[in-house]
Amino acid sequence: MLTDLFDEVHAQYRSLPLLGSVLDDFDEWLAKQGYTFSTRQNYIIYCARIERYLWKRKVHLISDLSAETIAKCRRYFKRQPGRTDHAVVCLQHFLEERQLLSSKANLLPLSKIDRLLIEYRKYLIDVRGLSSSTIQQHYRSAAEFLRMTRKSDSKLQLEDLDQKSIEKFICMVSPRLGRGSLQHVVAHVRSLLRYLAMIGEAPAGLDAQIDTPRAYRQEQLPKSLPWDVVRAFVESIDRTEVQGMRDYAMFLLIATYGLRASDVAGLKLDDIDWRKGEIRFNQRKTKHPLVLPLFDQVGKALLAYLRKGRPPSNYREIFLTLRAPISPVTIHTIGPAFRARVRRGNLPIPFEGVHCLRHSYAMHLLRKGASLKAIGDVLGHHSTESTCVYLRLDFEELRDVALPLPVSSKKEASK
Repeated sequence: MLTDLFDEVHAQYRSLPLLGSVLDDFDEWLAKQGYTFSTRQNYIIYCARIERYLWKRKVHLISDLSAETIAKCRRYFKRQPGRTDHAVVCLQHFLEERQLLSSKANLLPLSKIDRLLIEYRKYLIDVRGLSSSTIQQHYRSAAEFLRMTRKSDSKLQLEDLDQKSIEKFICMVSPRLGRGSLQHVVAHVRSLLRYLAMIGEAPAGLDAQIDTPRAYRQEQLPKSLPWDVVRAFVESIDRTEVQGMRDYAMFLLIATYGLRASDVAGLKLDDIDWRKGEIRFNQRKTKHPLVLPLFDQVGKALLAYLRKGRPPSNYREIFLTLRAPISPVTIHTIGPAFRARVRRGNLPIPFEGVHCLRHSYAMHLLRKGASLKAIGDVLGHHSTESTCVYLRLDFEELRDVALPLPVSSKKEASK
């Protein structure tokens, strides 16, 4: 409520002719999103500036606000000093959630490329039945291909696409991609070209004219660390701060159970059975549940975070972001947190990805004498072939099976 933010001037903000009627609700929304008292004060003050901007542009009613108008307002304040543009973004999310934002912007005519991309996404969902993450990857590559091709030659039409224009796109994106990633992009472009040929927008057979980079299965070793380095990394996290309590619990979970980052991000309050001493992971990759014992050290770390570090929220996910708007962490949160902790701990960890902790855990179990079946069960593998990848890192066992080098006949003669 504005009366909590301002002792005397709250009536001044409530009397704003355009936004005054929604500011109390807006402040309550900001509080639920986890914004601090001072930030809420500033954003309400910024709303007066936003009101003046909109009033000058003949926007006198909430019903006249559209996404396009808000976007222009944000661009304007982004060029101005201060953080008013941040308040504009929050106001837009609030108005959208309350369904107070007009959909006039959606009535703007779409370009041919935009229409094609919308239809292609629908085809990937309805006809090919791909998962949402795979569709997102296909869509991203398709959009980049169509827009980059059009940008490099504004007169080029889809029916004029040829091998040269496709190779030009591949050459433009390849410097930033590895062979494995480039292989995926080529597959995405091939799929798009087959779709365009099917609907008559591009010549048939173009998908067969793209060369794909060679990528050999299991050509790279898993990224494994010595187990004492893993333990040193986890113990190096400062648990006296809120972020440290959260990061310690996250990385301890990964190191203790060999989890994927997505499994930790998806962990919910209901997944822990404190009475039975069990923890349940709904694996994002395999879509299969994994029930494991809740070890004491992990339980204590989770309790410390839940009692002292986790911000108040209606989300059921255990791990939340620290800054407003408060939301569940994602793999895009855990990865940077891992890299930041590695830099801060000054440890000999050459890998950028948190997945190295999963590989390290598998190798730790293997060196302890655990069977492949047991390791696969803990890691959530459905095939021993997936677990066999880690055998390539057991150098001591590989030395034992190596055959002795034959002695040359010249050396035997000299003896």
